[in-house]
Amino acid sequence: MANKLIRGSLIIFIGNIIFRIGGYVYRFLMAMLLGPTMYGVLGLTLPFQGIFQTLAAGGLPPAIAKYVAEYNAVNEPDMARQTIYTALSIMVFLGLFLGVLMIFVVAPWLAYGYLNKPLALVPLQIVGLITPFSVVLGAFRGAFQGVYKMEYILYTRAIEQLFMILFATAFVLIGFSTIGALWGTVIGYALAAFSAVYIFKVYMPKYIPKPSPDFVFTRKQQLKLAGTLVKFSIPVIITAIAEMLIYNICTIIMGKFLTLDAVGFFAAADPIARLPLMISISVATTILPASSEAFKVKDIPTLQKYVNESYKYSLLFVIPMCVGLALFAAPTLRVLYFAKPEYVAGASALAILAIGMTFYSIFSISTSIIQGIGNPRIPMYILIFGSITTGLLCWLFVPGMGIAGGALGTTIGCLAMMIPVVYFVFKLTKAKFQILPLIKITMASLIMGVFALLIPKNATWLFPGIFLCIIVYFFALILVRFFTKEDIESLRKLSLKTGRLSSISNKLLDFVERIEFRNK
Repeated sequence: MANKLIRGSLIIFIGNIIFRIGGYVYRFLMAMLLGPTMYGVLGLTLPFQGIFQTLAAGGLPPAIAKYVAEYNAVNEPDMARQTIYTALSIMVFLGLFLGVLMIFVVAPWLAYGYLNKPLALVPLQIVGLITPFSVVLGAFRGAFQGVYKMEYILYTRAIEQLFMILFATAFVLIGFSTIGALWGTVIGYALAAFSAVYIFKVYMPKYIPKPSPDFVFTRKQQLKLAGTLVKFSIPVIITAIAEMLIYNICTIIMGKFLTLDAVGFFAAADPIARLPLMISISVATTILPASSEAFKVKDIPTLQKYVNESYKYSLLFVIPMCVGLALFAAPTLRVLYFAKPEYVAGASALAILAIGMTFYSIFSISTSIIQGIGNPRIPMYILIFGSITTGLLCWLFVPGMGIAGGALGTTIGCLAMMIPVVYFVFKLTKAKFQILPLIKITMASLIMGVFALLIPKNATWLFPGIFLCIIVYFFALILVRFFTKEDIESLRKLSLKTGRLSSISNKLLDFVERIEFRNK
């Protein structure tokens, strides 16, 4: 079981990194090919696409994974298969119902009513076509997860993203603009859904055998099973929607008050601001099973050590990244969108959002710790509070401050979520808050930030500036005496896995050790 867990977690972790990069590639290509106005239309449709897909799935994929795993564990493959079919029936109904609702009711109301942007009508209607395919995909991915075949999830995600990017790019180049980009998404999801059905039919019988000839499942039993699945899924879907709103509610509000160009500028800046989350999500993925294991065996000292180290090592990289993004916002946008220099108008939003991602990074790590020790509802309540707070702040700030107001509302919302979730982490684990490492990282980041202010903020100096800032940050950490003997020993063990770079790493660590401990 341990090998299954480690293998599955590693596959999903690698997949998340690859597909996050793929997501950036898709957004970058669409921003470059469409231009601010039409990319603004696409930026407005993406939040509604995510929300409708989540609603249509009904929070059922995790329920499928849970009950399939449980029925397989007690050797009841017929019930495992029935769980998939029952959940799939619910999801297909929801997918078709919400798809039709989106095409004929919600999209016209959004385009002509709330947003008052007729250009968004057809793109929003196409979102309704994506929903049925996405729910079929979600159902079978839940089944794959239930039998620990994470590679099947990876295959379907690869097909989804690869064909989405290829067809969206081709359609936009042909001249279909935002509509073409969204048709590419429809094709990507459709092909991924067909691949999931194929994998289920051909390969899954090894893990969930075909129904026994004498297996009978009445309508009453099916309704009871459906009720069980829905009951489990309610907190899942509430959490998913709340988390989605944290990411997207400012875009939805900006669509009402601002021009499509402005929404396009924000949509170009937003994914760049979230780059530091790759670090925090990696830490969060690791800390959840680690904290769960330590809590289960009542090894409280180890749990407390995990808590402090997860914050310490994630912030060691996240804080300087966020400071660097904030200070180099304009040249970063200028270099990334070199063919569309007008996207530099999103620099103010990028600078503010980058700071907010520091708070959200801490929140995501804290959430994993709390979930790992068996308190999943606490993050759910905080997410609901955070999404409401972010929505209210954006509604207040956007009309007067534009995209910077949306970024500021999101940043304050992330701070409002971070404070209570960190409080609960230390209350529940009884760990002592280690403020000294945080102060030292902040001081080193500020030293780097002051140095960065002296660097010209243009495209020519962007990469040399980043390189110099890394060097300054490294020496600033030595100056504030951040590294401990345990840190250096851990880094030495890690450097052994870097092959030819290990000698360089060891020389750097020798240098740090001489400087840090020369007077000790």
